Amino acid sequence: MAIQLNNPGATSFAINRRDVIAGGVACALAPHAASAQQTIGAADVPSVEVSLKINGRDARLTLDPRTTLLDALREHLHLTGTKKGCDHGQCGACTVIVDGRRINSCLTLAAMRDGAEVTTVEGLAQGGALHPMQAAFVEHDGYQCGYCTPGQICSSVAMLEEMRQGWPSHVSEDLLMPEPGRDEFRERMSGNICRCGAYSNIQDAIADVSGVKL
Repeated sequence: MAIQLNNPGATSFAINRRDVIAGGVACALAPHAASAQQTIGAADVPSVEVSLKINGRDARLTLDPRTTLLDALREHLHLTGTKKGCDHGQCGACTVIVDGRRINSCLTLAAMRDGAEVTTVEGLAQGGALHPMQAAFVEHDGYQCGYCTPGQICSSVAMLEEMRQGWPSHVSEDLLMPEPGRDEFRERMSGNICRCGAYSNIQDAIADVSGVKL
């Protein structure tokens, strides 16, 4: 069925159902066509050389400059302890320690960290002995499915170091020397999500390592 549109003084034209469907399909496919063009052009992106010290060992990688540190660790160095959760910096599963500070490795490019020292959960244990935080997580059942655990542990280790250096948080009563406690632990670990809900046990593990009685 065609619809005839007539305006006085204007050119007449008809619209049929086939034209409407064809136009809708073209609009739906347009984003995919643009994406395909970008994919084809990706082959022209030059690689970059990235040097990192991973868990005390030197690593030199040739990467697409758009490779995140998370993907460099998992896909190129096969350090799969660091987990890919949301891939948007919202869950903390990919937390690693870079030059002494905890970061979400999904939010930084590997090339941006050239020359950095990176510690993943695999690098915390020394000489076959668990790191005290790893041992405390086992002792206090600070995990259930375990997917978030590597990020939780790396974040916990770096967080206690931040407190030792006197970094305050939003809940610190003493901005010069924050006191460890449940409120501080909750606030400082709020970027690490445990979908199983093992938060109280995680706090107990952190308190055990810090020597605090909750």
